[in-house]
Amino acid sequence: MPFGCVTLGDKKDYNQPSEVTDRYDLGQVIKTEEFCEIFRAKEKTTGKLYTCKKFLKRDGRKVRKAAKNEIIILKMVKHPNILQLVDVYITRKEYFIFLELATGREVFDWILDQGYYSEKDTSNVIRQVLEAVAYLHSLKIVHRNLKLENLVYYNRLKNSKIVISDFHLAKLENGLIKEPCGTPEYLAPEVVGRQRYGRPVDCWAIGVIMYILLSGNPPFYEEADEDDYENHDKNLFRKILAGDYEFDPPYWDDISQAAKELVTRLMEVEQDQRITAEEAISHEWISGNAASDKNIKDGVCAQIEKNFARAKWKKAVRVTTLMKRLRAPEQSETAAA
Repeated sequence: MPFGCVTLGDKKDYNQPSEVTDRYDLGQVIKTEEFCEIFRAKEKTTGKLYTCKKFLKRDGRKVRKAAKNEIIILKMVKHPNILQLVDVYITRKEYFIFLELATGREVFDWILDQGYYSEKDTSNVIRQVLEAVAYLHSLKIVHRNLKLENLVYYNRLKNSKIVISDFHLAKLENGLIKEPCGTPEYLAPEVVGRQRYGRPVDCWAIGVIMYILLSGNPPFYEEADEDDYENHDKNLFRKILAGDYEFDPPYWDDISQAAKELVTRLMEVEQDQRITAEEAISHEWISGNAASDKNIKDGVCAQIEKNFARAKWKKAVRVTTLMKRLRAPEQSETAAA
């Protein structure tokens, strides 16, 4: 399908709003994110359903930058585990991004609905994420916001694939990146410590995802008042900087040593020593037979319902603005803790 608009900066190429409405029926808003509203759109000629993300230019420079960035990145990528760009329209007032529609559930919801859930199921999810991320990294693209909420099943069929969504924070790695962004609980130590960073941040986030899927617990958790973001995140960041997590009993008692070893390599504090996505695909827990088939559903589901039902893990990205007012914890403070 041809894109409604090919270039981003030439005012002569603006689309008319009628070009969007002549081609698509936009339903009601189904979700509001930090920078955009999300609709379910129906193509009039075929009846096919798509996801439409609408960014309003009047909402500011950051919104305009996020929309342009997502368009540029999505035009570069084509992979079975990445939601594909279908169409783009840029009017004088808005950006419309049309994507494939994923009709499956988030990974959490899928786990809760299973009668049987094992390491092999987690390994299958992580393998698909690693393959998509290895592809992105081969193009020098850093996703920068990998998290469970951005992993969904493409459809509701039994053997549905996993797809990665939400590329508005993705960035081409032309030299190391300085700007901190992401979701606090998934941030790598180099981002928290305001170091220059690159593709290894995505591998750290995959380690966090893997840790959660195997235990139902986040690796870094702060008991402070969750509404007091500044103190909550400051303490959380200290733990991340130190790599202060454990394979706590009883949640990890039935988890294989190979799984723990891969988590450890993905969540290596030193980014230059962290395993890459390509290397992780070859790990025995992903490509071999090291993943256990023991049913761990009851323990994982109990912890998921305890830890992730609360709104704190559903909140929009807040770290970009938070980092401006919150000084990153000093390495010396972490060492003394």
